[in-house]
Amino acid sequence: MDDIPAPPPQEPSYPESGAPWWARLPLKVFRTADTGEAPSSIERPWRYSWDHLPKRSAGLGFSQEDYDDARKRAESVARSTLGEELWQQLQRVGYLELQSRIFPGVTYRLRVGRRIEVRCTPGVRPPWRYSWLCINPTYPLPEAEFFAHLYLYVRDQEEEIVRVAAPQPWDQALGRTF
Repeated sequence: MDDIPAPPPQEPSYPESGAPWWARLPLKVFRTADTGEAPSSIERPWRYSWDHLPKRSAGLGFSQEDYDDARKRAESVARSTLGEELWQQLQRVGYLELQSRIFPGVTYRLRVGRRIEVRCTPGVRPPWRYSWLCINPTYPLPEAEFFAHLYLYVRDQEEEIVRVAAPQPWDQALGRTF
């Protein structure tokens, strides 16, 4: 009798009315592949395609109040990421510059919502044919929040910037920021 397996755990059932459509799907659909556990409430927007959205938009159903709230939170994130001194410098001059660790004589100029400008000291050959690097977020983000991401990447993981950046002949606003 010791060889009788325990019955499988019961999946919770949702009432048909009042529950969102996804809540009525079997829970095993939402199990993670690596652990088999139900996912946490952490959003993972990079797992989806956002190509259907218009540029500089967070998508349908995002109200002006939602945009305002997201931009306020993004400013708070950027301010705490950069620190008060760099945040004030960004507000005062409109950009931050970081020296390249890979290319001597190269400086990256970062501006909120714009492409990265690659600046070279006189006599230094630029590492790219064009002096603007285009890097867009995978999913829609407020400009200030993406700026903080870019700053950290250029400062700490320049190799990744070099790997994924698309050199461009002109400056332009980023596509997936709002």
